[in-house]
Amino acid sequence: MRHILYFLKQIHSYSGKIVYLNLFGMLGIGLLEGVGILLLVPLISLSGIVEMSADALPLLNMFSFFQEIPSSIGLPIVLGIFVLIVIGQNLVNRQLTVKNAKLQHGFLRYMRLETYQLLLQANWEFFMKQRKTDLINIITSEIARASAGTHSLLQFFASFVFTVIQIGLAFYLSPTITIFVLLSGLVLIFFNRKFLKRSLSLGQRTYELGRNYLGGVTDQINGIKDIKSNLLEQSRMEWFESITEQMQHEQVEYTRLRSLSQLFYKIASAFLIATFIYVAVLLFSAQAGQLMLIIILFSRLWPRVAGIQASMEQIAATLPSFKVVKALQQECIEAKEFDTNEGEGLETLILERSLRCEDVFFRYHASKSKYALQNISIEIPANQMTAFVGRSGAGKSTLIDLIMGLNQPEKGKITMDEAILTGKNIMALRKAIGYVPQDPFLFHASVRENLLLVKPDASEDELWEALQFSSAAEFVRKLPEGLGTLIGDRGIKLSGGERQRLVLARAILRKPSILVLDEATSSLDTENESKIQEALEHLKGKMTIIVIAHRLSTIRNADQVIVLDDGKVIQKGKFAQLSRERKSVFSNLLQSQIEALL
Repeated sequence: MRHILYFLKQIHSYSGKIVYLNLFGMLGIGLLEGVGILLLVPLISLSGIVEMSADALPLLNMFSFFQEIPSSIGLPIVLGIFVLIVIGQNLVNRQLTVKNAKLQHGFLRYMRLETYQLLLQANWEFFMKQRKTDLINIITSEIARASAGTHSLLQFFASFVFTVIQIGLAFYLSPTITIFVLLSGLVLIFFNRKFLKRSLSLGQRTYELGRNYLGGVTDQINGIKDIKSNLLEQSRMEWFESITEQMQHEQVEYTRLRSLSQLFYKIASAFLIATFIYVAVLLFSAQAGQLMLIIILFSRLWPRVAGIQASMEQIAATLPSFKVVKALQQECIEAKEFDTNEGEGLETLILERSLRCEDVFFRYHASKSKYALQNISIEIPANQMTAFVGRSGAGKSTLIDLIMGLNQPEKGKITMDEAILTGKNIMALRKAIGYVPQDPFLFHASVRENLLLVKPDASEDELWEALQFSSAAEFVRKLPEGLGTLIGDRGIKLSGGERQRLVLARAILRKPSILVLDEATSSLDTENESKIQEALEHLKGKMTIIVIAHRLSTIRNADQVIVLDDGKVIQKGKFAQLSRERKSVFSNLLQSQIEALL
């Protein structure tokens, strides 16, 4: 029952009193069903099939006025009332079905919106700890499965309300017989607890298999080039066959479990009805009319009881999905950075003087003694180009994440024109940043749609201006449909250099105060690298440019080069100055790259 109450609490948090209005409607349907059954009393009496007296059945007094009506008229009246009740019941039932559908799908959308909003508000550290496919699985599959539990809950209450009303009528007709049947039913429910436990266990296994399936398929589709290049098709196919076989087994097992519980109920109910009739006739001396009504009541009641059990099993099976969703929401709340709505109306920060790091320390886990960054004190002048270089793992990207406000320093502070970057300042800062990652991300859409993501109201002239600044205008004009050309999933129809320049154009279109390039030229050939360099030259003096450079040739014209090693700043200065410092990290990096070209 605690599973039922848990689901009801979650639905109440979304719908409020609407769910109780629906339950009230179910009560009305149950009452109409009960009235329809009670009409069998005068119907049976008027038909003369079974003799029914007021002494044998006190309920008959309610319909005594029918006795005074000739059967030729009374029978059509009773039947007409019965038809009207059935029509009314089905009209109410239709409205209730529509309302329940609105409730279920509205609750599904509510969970999706709530979960996705919380995901967007979580900080960068949260996403660094999560597997992306697990998040996708929860957003797509598990929320939908949890919503199916909503339907099961509504079905449970519909069956429960009907059952209570039917039991009330049966109790009025014969308390003794009804108590006997209820005690027998409670025994059945007690022995069926194992079905609920097994449903809960199956639900947990289904979630794990779904998560592994989506994660594996996503990884393989993303790495399809490596799979085909290394002839891994057979091993990947064997994995796919294995996991789909397990998924098939779980679904069959769940069907087997539900059919077994229903089989148990139907066989047990057959024995129970037989025992009930025997006891009612021999021990309780039930009258024929009374016995007929009770048999009708319980023959309609037992399928509902079986439905209650089925609904509870379905709820138990979907409960792991619901708890996974709620657990993710709680993690997001704990990792909440700030409310995304707070960013509306904030003015974009403009870097006028400098961005400074003062005695900054940072580590990804407070429990670990190793700092990723130690005692970082640097100044990035406005409208100049600052480059960060160093070996892999030196802390370059970590420092950029701090500067962009994605992570917060454990010690020290970061200021922008003397203002400390915290809270809303960080949001305003991000509105001022154009970011170009090492792995450029583009959507499966046209060039125009990809550019308009950052500035939906941009004009054609603004689009071409951004493309011109990024040295991308030439290749875009040569595309089959120009700006309207569909570039494929992640921009697969473009070369690496073209994708990089298109992402740079998108960042420039935003007219940022600060442009950040995170190893944007590391995988480009010499020609494309020179085009990015040309683009940066166009932008120098117009905005603050921060570059993480793997290729030192990219930053030859930087106003300032900062060298990091093992999380510390070890050198600062102009490119030419640092290259003349013998036996330094920068000169060693430069020499290694020169030797690699020879």
